[in-house]
Amino acid sequence: VFRPPLDMTALFGERPLGDKDEAGTSISVRYLTPHNKWAIHSMYQENFYMMNLSRGGQNIWMSVEDAEAVGITDNDWVEAVNRNGVVAARAVVSHRMPKGTAFMHHGQERTVNVPLTERDGKRGGVTNSLTRIMLKPSHLIGGYGQLSYAFNYYGPTGNQRDEVTMIRKRTTPVEY
Repeated sequence: VFRPPLDMTALFGERPLGDKDEAGTSISVRYLTPHNKWAIHSMYQENFYMMNLSRGGQNIWMSVEDAEAVGITDNDWVEAVNRNGVVAARAVVSHRMPKGTAFMHHGQERTVNVPLTERDGKRGGVTNSLTRIMLKPSHLIGGYGQLSYAFNYYGPTGNQRDEVTMIRKRTTPVEY
């Protein structure tokens, strides 16, 4: 059964998708954190082929249309910010991404090339920095191994990984 994505604007007061801030420097997108196609969390990313594909740290994929709307080009340093946290990463601008959606592969290596953020001067966060725990009624069922609640995760559902966030280009030099 198809169920459309939650309306985060109505539920949590988030900005509508595609909306810009007052200065026109950041854009509201649906932020997703899928698992990496070529790795399991940060494992297997240190082999020769993966290092050639990597940009040397965390990155956020976004559409050409969203990037152009706020002056972001491929490989720019960006910050993704919402009320849950902040992430500093490189932008991967791709025609493969649909307008209004951005994603950051889950479990990327965070020990290299993670700068301090402009927002608060702290280390730039991880994929889960922007997510929140959202319980479903089935999370509260007990007594069965596959239906037991675990912190921030419940099987393959990923409902905690569907979030709205603002992405903007960094304006100050990167510091570590």
